[in-house]
Amino acid sequence: MIKTDILIIGAGPCGLFTVFEAGLLKMRCHLIDSLPQAGGQCSEIYPKKPIYDIPGFPSILAGDLVSNLLEQIAPFEPGFTFGERAETVERLDSGHFRLTTNKGTIIQAPVIAIAAGLGCFEPRKPPIENIQQFEDKGVEYIIRNPEIYRDKRVIVAGGGDSALDWTIYLADLAEEITLVHRRKRFRAAPDSVEKVEQLAKAGKVKLITDAQAVGLNGNGKLSEVLIQEKGKSPEIHPTDHFIPLFGLSPKLGPIADWGLNVKKNAIEVDTFDYSTNVDGIYAIGDINTYPGKLKLILCGFHEATLMVQSAFKKVFPDKKITFKYTTVNGVEGFTDAKARV
Repeated sequence: MIKTDILIIGAGPCGLFTVFEAGLLKMRCHLIDSLPQAGGQCSEIYPKKPIYDIPGFPSILAGDLVSNLLEQIAPFEPGFTFGERAETVERLDSGHFRLTTNKGTIIQAPVIAIAAGLGCFEPRKPPIENIQQFEDKGVEYIIRNPEIYRDKRVIVAGGGDSALDWTIYLADLAEEITLVHRRKRFRAAPDSVEKVEQLAKAGKVKLITDAQAVGLNGNGKLSEVLIQEKGKSPEIHPTDHFIPLFGLSPKLGPIADWGLNVKKNAIEVDTFDYSTNVDGIYAIGDINTYPGKLKLILCGFHEATLMVQSAFKKVFPDKKITFKYTTVNGVEGFTDAKARV
């Protein structure tokens, strides 16, 4: 059995930053994640995608952000359990929680911080009859390594930020890039829409609107996508890759059965400290909801910081919290990590 001060469910950016804030207050952390590595969506879905709203970084790749966070928390020696899902939780007579994973790992802690992002998620797939036949054989729902598209013919489908951002990124990488959207208007940031339109005018992106992919062809590997424009017959478009980016379908999974107040698949919290209706359980990042909620990594970092201050009082009820700027006490934390955690 593993014992820790704060059990963090989710090893994405918000979960990782929680370790840093907790470490400064001499609290030990253990993280659990169903994915095989740290980083959450930033590692699993878009490690090479640039992020623009991290303070101090005009632009940083999602994967690099995860690497930096792991380096930042290394002195505090957090524990990790990867490839396992948080399954059940019970409160002990001591007031602590005992969590059991789907593989039987038991972790005990006085505080649980849920930083599970979108929770358990799966990509939304277009209604193409034989699409499963070409999955991982030319059809990808997630871009993990953009290099596989270098000098290839690529068709991206979708009208949100992810579809447009990847179209812009792949315009300089792929031999041919086509963006298909079933409407004329996009649901993405105006700046991204403008860039795609400029690339289309320059002939670097083939833009097809009021259209959708309706069929796939290939002999063991994808070679053609049938695209039907509104009011026209389907046309064959030779391609090497088809990437439908219609977003993710989030699910809370077993967490939904823990007695937490849930609204539209998100956990309701008190913005004073991001506590849930269950004493000792907090929720930070994309998994939570409250009036004015913004699903930004930046906001998740803020939530983690305030949450840890409240968690300290539960982990050390007899101690008085002494908060200093990291410029004052940060050196001690990094030069004598074991003494702090």
